[in-house]
Amino acid sequence: MNKKVFVVLVTYNGAHWIDKNIQSLLHSQYPVSIIAIDNNSTDDSAPLLAKYPEVDLIKSPDNLGFGKANNIGMKKALEHGADYVFLLNQDAWVFEDTINSLIARMDNHDNFGIMSPMHYSGDGVTLDKSFETYYKRKTGLISGDIAVVSFVNAAAWMLNRKCIEKVGYFEPLFGHYGEDRNYCDRVRYHKFEIGIDPDSRIVHDRVITRNFKKDSIQSKYKILTSLLDINNELSKSYIQGLKEVFGLPKYFSKSYGAGKSASMFFTLLKYYLQWIGKIGKIKTARNNAK
Repeated sequence: MNKKVFVVLVTYNGAHWIDKNIQSLLHSQYPVSIIAIDNNSTDDSAPLLAKYPEVDLIKSPDNLGFGKANNIGMKKALEHGADYVFLLNQDAWVFEDTINSLIARMDNHDNFGIMSPMHYSGDGVTLDKSFETYYKRKTGLISGDIAVVSFVNAAAWMLNRKCIEKVGYFEPLFGHYGEDRNYCDRVRYHKFEIGIDPDSRIVHDRVITRNFKKDSIQSKYKILTSLLDINNELSKSYIQGLKEVFGLPKYFSKSYGAGKSASMFFTLLKYYLQWIGKIGKIKTARNNAK
């Protein structure tokens, strides 16, 4: 008997990809139910989703960001008896055997909380550059070819029910970046593995470009991820966060020059100082609640 698999899709002005995304899921060898949360798009994303009777469309009156919108879909999936929840980006699509392979891997290895396919770029041939970095950082192999990693971006995550019930949902302190890193930290804390299935594929049709504002925001959330890392004692989290205050502007200096790098440093230092007092209280409260 097939396990119940729910796909959770968060959309925001993604009309360009909607048909490709949904059609790929409808042609999956493994049957899936689809929950789409539209983050108040200003394009035709919601009308395009609405034309598919197979899609359970939830229209948010606000742009909730990635994590909070996914939380809505994940909760609804579990309420409807999901055994597995597959998070898929709006700018990605699957192949006919993608879901099949992921479920088979996780059924055979229930120590995995997250299993991701291989992420290919828009040409369907070359690996997505960011994904390739995470894949190369694998810490080992299980069953000869499943790569064990500490992190893989959430463009395509298959999560089992046990993992979600134990780990919970995305941290609402994050806006649009960093939620997946924080979630992976928590998955590992709860002794689940994170894997990449080499026999499963998606196409992630995106172009990665440098943008100072975006990189500054991502850097802030990278610091917040370190401060919140449940695997580290508070002192270690403080040290790691401070290292990133200095290290991230240095890294981006080659792209933006000394002036913007200095501006980023002072922005990140202010952000860090704003959070260090709060993080101690947050961690203490969560440790007491365990």
